[in-house]
Amino acid sequence: MPVEKVLLAAPRGFCAGVEMAIKALAWMVRTNEPPVYCFHEIVHNRSVVDRFEQLGVVFVDDIAEVPEGRPIMLSAHGSAPEVVAAARRRGSVVVNAVCPLVTKVHHEVKRRAGEGYRIVYVGHEGHEEAVGTMAVAPASIDLVESVDDVAALPDAGQPVALLAQTTLSHREWADVAAAARDRFPDLWQPGRSDLCFATTNRQAALMAMAERCDAIVVIGSANSSNTRALERLGREAGCATVLRVNTADELPDDLTGVVGVTAGASAPEELVDAVLAKLAPIDGVEEIRVTEEDEYFPPPRELRDLLVALDVVATASVGGSVSDRPVPADRDVGASDVLAALAQL
Repeated sequence: MPVEKVLLAAPRGFCAGVEMAIKALAWMVRTNEPPVYCFHEIVHNRSVVDRFEQLGVVFVDDIAEVPEGRPIMLSAHGSAPEVVAAARRRGSVVVNAVCPLVTKVHHEVKRRAGEGYRIVYVGHEGHEEAVGTMAVAPASIDLVESVDDVAALPDAGQPVALLAQTTLSHREWADVAAAARDRFPDLWQPGRSDLCFATTNRQAALMAMAERCDAIVVIGSANSSNTRALERLGREAGCATVLRVNTADELPDDLTGVVGVTAGASAPEELVDAVLAKLAPIDGVEEIRVTEEDEYFPPPRELRDLLVALDVVATASVGGSVSDRPVPADRDVGASDVLAALAQL
């Protein structure tokens, strides 16, 4: 490919929530006999899902599909309360890998509904995160995707709160939020935006390089909301060619000039490396970094308890001191490295 240069967005790829979820499912695979079941895709990336399926993970869309007594993981997108309850009744081990940022929105929905608010929720119809969030208080919440949806809402006759799907782009959110504030002048909003910081950072990095690009390549799957938001943002920025690819094999052979590369929050770094190798820019790769990310989400509580128990047993079995054993350094291990290790199993 006669590509002159690649501009590489940073941050890109895995966010803290995806890091946590992938590492959690990897631990489930290592500590349980297959099959391990997962409610919905653990994250929205085909290569990640394929990797786990090869290791005996079965992804289901209904907890009733899980044989009783099998281990169950709940995906990063968040699950409806009745799904969580059904999993705990059915599974031998149940680990809820919901992103803490999604959990925050669930808590706000429950709290505001309990206080008598009508909730306007900005999200994508049918997306797993939106489905799980709406189920927290279905009688008190309306989903909107556009300014027209806001205009069509009935008069509430009660206080109104505004919440959002975490993976929306700022542009998707801003106009709808403004319309909601105009429609409901006393609208309540959280002090801190519901939009995921990682989603916002990846969008900012794309915008920082877009005007220099002849083409932009966004790496990620079609069912990834934040990936599609990056794709739309590239087009809105005026770039003539914006491509979303799952893998490097999907790249066309006619890209030229300066190519920008970024990756959605569910895409592993190995996919980025493969794209860069195929593009093979003559003048190399320039990273365009807009911020540093050091956020870390620890493993889900249920998994932390399991890992501590396993660590105590392992230490005691070799005659070590349980009280003086080192603390497992989960933060120091990246999910991309975990996936690479799983490929060797």
